[in-house]
This record gives sequence, structure tokens and C-alpha cells, in this order.
Amino acid sequence: MAEKEGGIVKKGHEEGLKLAVSILQKFELPQGVLPLVGVIEVGFVESTGYMWIVQEKKVEHEFKLISKLVSYDTEITGYVEKKRIKKLKGVKAKELVLWPPVSEITVDEPPTGKIHFKSLAGITRTFPVEAFA
Repeated sequence: MAEKEGGIVKKGHEEGLKLAVSILQKFELPQGVLPLVGVIEVGFVESTGYMWIVQEKKVEHEFKLISKLVSYDTEITGYVEKKRIKKLKGVKAKELVLWPPVSEITVDEPPTGKIHFKSLAGITRTFPVEAFA
């Protein structure tokens, strides 16, 4: 994969988790936005912002504060920049009976305490950032 060339790669759960958390912190994104379980590999290409996460299995996580169920595939990819992940793949949020893919996550700048999730269908949902702390 050309996107992965020149990237930092961490294998295994502990090392992968450390890299994922450091990327989220660096770009001022809430650490809980990607609950990771059984991480196999995490990679990041500084020059493009391309990030990938490989997990042992698909994970469903409920964010209790907002009663929202989110599904994380075995492979999650996207481009990270300050307060934003775009071209996100591998994340779906349950809306009634549908599971639309989340294509972008943005935190307000200047900070308002809000985070926005945009689906490929153009639907945007806004929640308090602390729900993902």
C-alpha cells in the first residue's frame, strides 16, 4: 500500500494503543473516539496524516452518556489533522435500524465542547466531547 510508505508502525496491543492515543492527543481529538480492543497494528504517516488501525475482531461499543452504539471494523483507516479525521473508513454508528458509515469526525475550533460525526449520506450528528473522553 503506497499510503503506508514512510510511516511509523507499531505491532501488538500495548504498543499500538500507545501510538493511537498519542496521535489522538497530538491532533486534539478525544481519546475515547476510537475504543480499541485487541490491537494488532497501528500505523501513521506524518507527511500525509494517513492512519490505520488493525484489530483482532470487529468491536461494538456503547457510549453511555449519549446512548449511542458504534461499530469498529477489524481495519479502520483515515486521514488525521488538527481536530479532525477525514475519509474515515471502518466506523459505523447505529441510527434507528441502520448502520451508516461515519466518514468524518470534527471537534469545534475554537472549542465549544462539541464533536460532529458526518456520514457518507451527509447526515451530521453533534454530541458533547466529554461523551468520548
